[in-house]
Amino acid sequence: MWQGWSVTAGGGQELSAWRTLHSIPPTEAANTELQEMSIPQFLLKGSVVVSAVVALLTNFSVLLCFTQSAELRSHVPGIFTLNLSISNVILALINMPATFLGVASSAKPLRDPLCRAVSFTETFITCNAMLSMAALSVDRWVAVVFPLRYSSKMRYRDAVVIVSYSWLHSLTFSLMQLMMGWGAYSDTYASCTLHLDAEAASHRSAYVTFTALFHCSSFALCLVVLCCAYLKVLRVARSHCKRIDVITVQTLLLLVDIHPSVKERCLAQQRKRRRRAAKKICIFIGSFIICFSPYVITRLVELLPSVDVPRHWGIATKCLVYAKASSDPFVYCLLRHQYRKVLVNVICRILRKDHYFLSAHSTSNPIYLQSSSGC
Repeated sequence: MWQGWSVTAGGGQELSAWRTLHSIPPTEAANTELQEMSIPQFLLKGSVVVSAVVALLTNFSVLLCFTQSAELRSHVPGIFTLNLSISNVILALINMPATFLGVASSAKPLRDPLCRAVSFTETFITCNAMLSMAALSVDRWVAVVFPLRYSSKMRYRDAVVIVSYSWLHSLTFSLMQLMMGWGAYSDTYASCTLHLDAEAASHRSAYVTFTALFHCSSFALCLVVLCCAYLKVLRVARSHCKRIDVITVQTLLLLVDIHPSVKERCLAQQRKRRRRAAKKICIFIGSFIICFSPYVITRLVELLPSVDVPRHWGIATKCLVYAKASSDPFVYCLLRHQYRKVLVNVICRILRKDHYFLSAHSTSNPIYLQSSSGC
């Protein structure tokens, strides 16, 4: 299905022959092709830039909240969130600019040693970010299913052990990729990533096994953990909502003289509680599937010898992965009341300092004093 989209040397000769047959001038054909190719390339470059800027701003905001709030640092899930934010920042600082250069130049942007280092970073950071999301889902499951035993089941030491395993798991695949020389520039994704060069075609069977094992132990494993943990959380949340609904209905039946608007408000809150848990879980699982599954499926389908992935499709799936790094702070942190409160306090402190600085500078300025006295 994808073979018709690929642009090869033979395809270029056929295209030239078709233009010659239809008497299309070369300059006009080149201009038409440039106009056709510039729009998707511009959109892809813009999406990479936007993802990088948003990822840096939002993840640095999460890190700023951690530095300014001792309460956030004391929470066990904060370790997983911190690990996820650091991974996203590294991805935005190293891999996204390299991909932007590859998309803009349509050629290899970095030399081989640096390209292998960028590929190593991508494999490590992507796997580590996925495992951090799985750890956050397990933490939510323990907190909801075992609320009275949460402090004993999920301690600070346990969180450090989970993060250490995440780093070891990711480092194992990254070092294996580096030692086997499977980190190189891929024109399909316009980035330095897990890629088998033509010179190493003899190791194709080992490369296929490694790629399938890597995606199964990162994406598939984390997806199973996310679904199992959050679906159990949803089941417990619905049971709690049913108990609260029964108590609310019984209370409304006892209060005969209550105003109808109050009853309607209580029933509306019941419906809102039922939808709230399902909406959050759909966001957690849905964002993971939407952003990672196109890229992972493309990488697995690419292993088939007869499949040639279109360049624009490969870069688009890469942009979806980058979009996950920019959306994670909103999904896990910045929309929560604790993070918003800390961030608003930091912004107010900064604005207050600027206001004091400007007022002190203005009052010390003689021109300002003359103008103010004239007023």
